Amino acid sequence: MPEQSPFELAEGDPFGPHNLPYGVFSTIDAPDQHRIGVRYGAHVLDLSALPSALPAAIHPHAELLTAPTLNPLLAAGRPVWQQIRAAVHTAVTDPAHRDEVAPLLHPLEEVTLHLPFEVADYVDFYSSEYHATNVGRIFRPNDAGLPPNWKHLPIGYHGRSGTVVATGTPVVRPNGQRKAPADEAPTFGPSARLDIEAEVGFVVGTPSTLHEPVGLSSFRDHVFGVCLVNDWSARDVQAWEYVPLGPFLGKSFATSVSAWITPLDALDEARTPPPARDVPPLPYLDDSGVEPGGFDIRMEVRINDEVVSRPPFASMYWTAAQQLAHMTVNGASLRTGDLFASGTVSGPDPDQLGCLLELTQGKGPYLQDGDEVTLTAWAPGPGGARIELGEVTGRILPAPAVGTP
Repeated sequence: MPEQSPFELAEGDPFGPHNLPYGVFSTIDAPDQHRIGVRYGAHVLDLSALPSALPAAIHPHAELLTAPTLNPLLAAGRPVWQQIRAAVHTAVTDPAHRDEVAPLLHPLEEVTLHLPFEVADYVDFYSSEYHATNVGRIFRPNDAGLPPNWKHLPIGYHGRSGTVVATGTPVVRPNGQRKAPADEAPTFGPSARLDIEAEVGFVVGTPSTLHEPVGLSSFRDHVFGVCLVNDWSARDVQAWEYVPLGPFLGKSFATSVSAWITPLDALDEARTPPPARDVPPLPYLDDSGVEPGGFDIRMEVRINDEVVSRPPFASMYWTAAQQLAHMTVNGASLRTGDLFASGTVSGPDPDQLGCLLELTQGKGPYLQDGDEVTLTAWAPGPGGARIELGEVTGRILPAPAVGTP
């Protein structure tokens, strides 16, 4: 039986020509040479070699595609993103180019995937009304679930970009201070309440100018694409430290992202209006007259291969465009490689909660050493096709021993 051509995909393959996410890979024979690639089915198309194979279509952008990270491509701006995406689409779908393109396709099992871009700044939001209400009731059972500012602005915090890691990177259980309500004083040691947060991240390409806010209508001009994010959280460390300034060491030890960045243009069919809002937003957040800002992304959370939740991203109260507008409204500038994440995605049903804190009502159990967590997601594409986002996986390793100084 002849070997199946890498160009012939199974019907409904979620990584077909309607998707074409970008990543960075290396091969066995050149492990230190990081190259930009696009996933097509079960293969990676080596974009660094594509200008030589199809010079007329993509040669003007050859320098962008030979970089070891996506950052130069991210900085090039939306017209270039669209030109390259169109050229890649032609490369994998036009039979006239198959002889030139076939040698550039590497089987996924023969490559190593890497963090696809250098992360500049990292911001994490808190934009699911269901998640925020559930967490508020767990932490403050005698108060209203939502803080008074929640429906007026997308709440967020600045995280640690240096500990954003690619899927597959082990997550070492963090040490830190913990203090239970009944304890007289804090203790120090491994987190006993290690948790996940299933989120969607947005990768900034085109930077902005200091002191010039980015409006809602400029979202597509600055955001290159989308990836899944697991914002690992040490709940016991977080509970003790977060008053009054918010998350710090309980979050900064690791944030896992997908190895594949799905271009924003691939998700046009997944655009959806956000939920109805009962508090009118201020003008800079009022999205009633712009492109629908929500995305119909259906997520799945598995722990040790058991499905524990299916959070619906379409239920998010604040959209990514509103998050970007709020993030820059004070004049803060964007940098190429900025990553901002949605916050935990949770829905109204018990099987739609995006973290163990909610799934167990704060009682646990939380993650044990050796547990492996995997996030996957898909969105509707053109003609009934599925767009699959790259998965995010991480296995928990024991905390390191800490001696006394």
